[in-house]
Amino acid sequence: MPEFKVGDRVLDIDEDGFIQKPEVWDEEVAKALSKTEGVEQMSENHWKLVNYLRQYYLEYGVAPMIRKLCKATGFKLNEIYELFPSGPAKGACKVAGLPKPTGCV
Repeated sequence: MPEFKVGDRVLDIDEDGFIQKPEVWDEEVAKALSKTEGVEQMSENHWKLVNYLRQYYLEYGVAPMIRKLCKATGFKLNEIYELFPSGPAKGACKVAGLPKPTGCV
């Protein structure tokens, strides 16, 4: 299994770069993962989206559907793609430390 180094920690990731243990996620992990998605600096809007995804996942055990994500955060889909060019599933969910979504997020 591939590994991803964050500071002095080494995390297991899958072939797409998603961490395998969501419980090891923290802001340092999020910042490191964001760079793999072409996001050099996490803005307030990035954190708003990531924190919502994280909270929803911890409450329900899955990533929210894209419609729910947009409604709850107030972001339009194109705005999410501006924040995370690879999209809500690949980019935002990865940075939020969620498992790779299997459905339409």
